[in-house]
Amino acid sequence: MKDYELGNRRLVIAGVAILIVVIYTIRLFTLQITSDDYKKSADSNAFLKKIDYPARGVITDRNGELMVYNQPAYDIMVVMNEVQGLDTLELCETLNITKEDFDRRMATIKDRNKNPGYSRFTQQMFLPQLSDKDYSVFQEKLFRFSGFYVQRRTIRQYAYPYAAHVLGDVAEVSPADIEADDYYIPGDYIGKLGVERSYEKQLRGEKGIQILLRDAHGRIKGRYQNGALDRRPVAGKNLTLAIDLQLQALGERLMEGKIGSIVAIEPSTGEVLCMVSSPSYDPRMMVGRERSKNHHLLSQDAWKPLLNRSIMGQYPPGSTFKTTQGLTFMTEGILHPTQTAYPCSRGFNFKGLHVGCHGHAAPLSLVPALSTSCNGYFCWGLYYMLGNRQKYKTVQEAMNRWRDYLVSMGFGYPTGIDLPGEKRGLIPNAQFYDKAYKGSWSGLTIISIAIGQGEVNATPLQIANLGATIANRGYFITPHVVKDVQGDKLDSLYIKRRYTMASHEAYDYVVKGMRASAMGGTCKALAHYDFQPCGKTGTAQNRGHDHSVFMGFAPMDNPKIAVAVYVENGGWGATYGVPIGGLIMEQYINGKLSDSSMGRASEIQHRRINYGNVER
Repeated sequence: MKDYELGNRRLVIAGVAILIVVIYTIRLFTLQITSDDYKKSADSNAFLKKIDYPARGVITDRNGELMVYNQPAYDIMVVMNEVQGLDTLELCETLNITKEDFDRRMATIKDRNKNPGYSRFTQQMFLPQLSDKDYSVFQEKLFRFSGFYVQRRTIRQYAYPYAAHVLGDVAEVSPADIEADDYYIPGDYIGKLGVERSYEKQLRGEKGIQILLRDAHGRIKGRYQNGALDRRPVAGKNLTLAIDLQLQALGERLMEGKIGSIVAIEPSTGEVLCMVSSPSYDPRMMVGRERSKNHHLLSQDAWKPLLNRSIMGQYPPGSTFKTTQGLTFMTEGILHPTQTAYPCSRGFNFKGLHVGCHGHAAPLSLVPALSTSCNGYFCWGLYYMLGNRQKYKTVQEAMNRWRDYLVSMGFGYPTGIDLPGEKRGLIPNAQFYDKAYKGSWSGLTIISIAIGQGEVNATPLQIANLGATIANRGYFITPHVVKDVQGDKLDSLYIKRRYTMASHEAYDYVVKGMRASAMGGTCKALAHYDFQPCGKTGTAQNRGHDHSVFMGFAPMDNPKIAVAVYVENGGWGATYGVPIGGLIMEQYINGKLSDSSMGRASEIQHRRINYGNVER
């Protein structure tokens, strides 16, 4: 019995010993293999790895005018393991911060939820973007603050108060940014909006590193292996925008006191010549340590200046949409451009349904219908297309065929522009209406879509792209705001032609209609220009005052610019859309405005719309 108990005790003791050995082995494996804390500790005693940040690529306009550049900035970094005997009050006084601010910053650094990957052995961001004056004061006292270092980098500067939505801005990385890309560490900067965001990888460059050798007291003794393992930073690539700075500036001045957008495109290339979203803001507000406060103020503004209405605003296109209907109906054989004439008795009147229209001669064919912007003509066209049972078996088949045309023209989906946040608009299909009306609907039910109302929505960019497509007589190149990336080729998306379903002949007639509109129709305010503009007005119905819309291009042959103007609650298309569109075309084609045009521009600039309680 005693021998049995002794044997059990030996087994227990042996088991405990084995367990202890296993635990120590696992712990040693964890410390030495899976955890790098000890490695970091050892490295931090012998080395200081200093990041050399590359210069971010500069940004110019299409004519080489510098728009975004860099200037020196200084970040205060801290290695927590080296902070000893710190005179906190003196540090706060030197950096012009409060004790509470110091405590908050130190706590944030140690909080792994807010600072993923935190290590007490590596440099952490303490205070970003010190001014030259504050840096000079701090540099003189740096030796008193053990564990604190200066990290030199560059920050963005914006040369002009224009194109904020196109350029975007740069700010400190978020935890999500760090998790998504191991290039970044806490305290780094990343493009947040505009081309700063969409071309971040090209602009940011490649970081360099210096490995500095330290003695037992932590003093820097020089470069490790004479810099053999150092890596020099590689500067980011420069961007040349398609934007014309002078055109952009004119557009922003014309839109002062108004809500809306101007987009201009070079039809032959798809390059965006100007992109105005109003109200806007000065991009210089989003620089430095005041960025967070200014961003908060802008985000609280009821006019939503941070919203890029050019690609995010989704509006009824109004009568500019009639051009797409003429193209569709003619190509599908629903109408003949000269032999088909539809009535208009102050609008479309059929089976108790009335869609109003202004007074003009009737009946009329395609070209005068576009020139006068006849509602009745295009309502009849849609009615006959959706009700044609010889060509389409069902209204659903006809509806989806109609939708296919619009999608081929760049509507219903994002265009693919090289800016973040683009919205798709809405082009309904048969399934949309089957769900809305439980399968019981016809062309009369949805007749308002023929004139760009009802469920149809588009962005100002899509409307401008329509102008470019008509100017090209049937194709467009995906719009893009960047003309050239230093040393790189543009994505093939921004080079390839995208053809629509409409025929070349149909485009010729639509061009004639838009030219007739400019000569004596709803766009007759363009008649005095000598560069043969073509245009189409739009007056988009709204719960408040109607929106003023214009879409056009110039010259009629070999076009150089297509433009869309959208002014919320601006009334008739001829009130704001046409004159603004004309000035934009004149500025780009002639390189300047005439004396009389400068007077009109000044008058429009100072004309404010009283939005009052109108819902925006």
